[in-house]
Amino acid sequence: MIVSCPACAARYRYDESRFEGKATRKLRCTKCETAFDISNPATPVAPRPAAPLYPPPVGRGETTRTRRPESADGSVRAEDPARERASRSPSVAHSPGLRLPVGQKLSLAVIAGPDAGKTFPVATPRVVIGRAGSDIELSDAEISREHAAVEVADDSVTVFDLESTNGTYAGGKRVDSAHLDNYGEFEIGGTTIMLIVTQDN
Repeated sequence: MIVSCPACAARYRYDESRFEGKATRKLRCTKCETAFDISNPATPVAPRPAAPLYPPPVGRGETTRTRRPESADGSVRAEDPARERASRSPSVAHSPGLRLPVGQKLSLAVIAGPDAGKTFPVATPRVVIGRAGSDIELSDAEISREHAAVEVADDSVTVFDLESTNGTYAGGKRVDSAHLDNYGEFEIGGTTIMLIVTQDN
């Protein structure tokens, strides 16, 4: 058989008996020193299995996942907002320890972003912040429809990210949740929000 070097195209005559039953042998070109493999022509090539015409059916006990549609700004768009809110984020009904502190008022002040200067009172132990259909609606195009939630358990306040597209940041780091002290800040999209705690007269 005649073999060719893949690098310099030099041709050699190779005795097929030197395969000694092996499927391949390694040769080194005497002209350019390139090592390369050659295949035994006597070795049958196994046929590749044909690809199935249709995907296999889903068996019992298996589930399939479909990607939820996204809006133009990249945030996830839910078909049923109420059902999505109940499925992905804890509600007050499932968090019996949530309650507003006695003798104090809590507010969320927007200190940077499109809604800078606005202040929102925290009237319930859990408030959802987002663009539309949330407890606190902001006009920042970089935040998701339901972006983050602030939960209050007496004097403990925590912000939770609700699987938002662009994330929630505290202390310069992306977080799933973060504790907030008085005058503590967190960022969602291009908006910075500060927690303000005052005495309730």
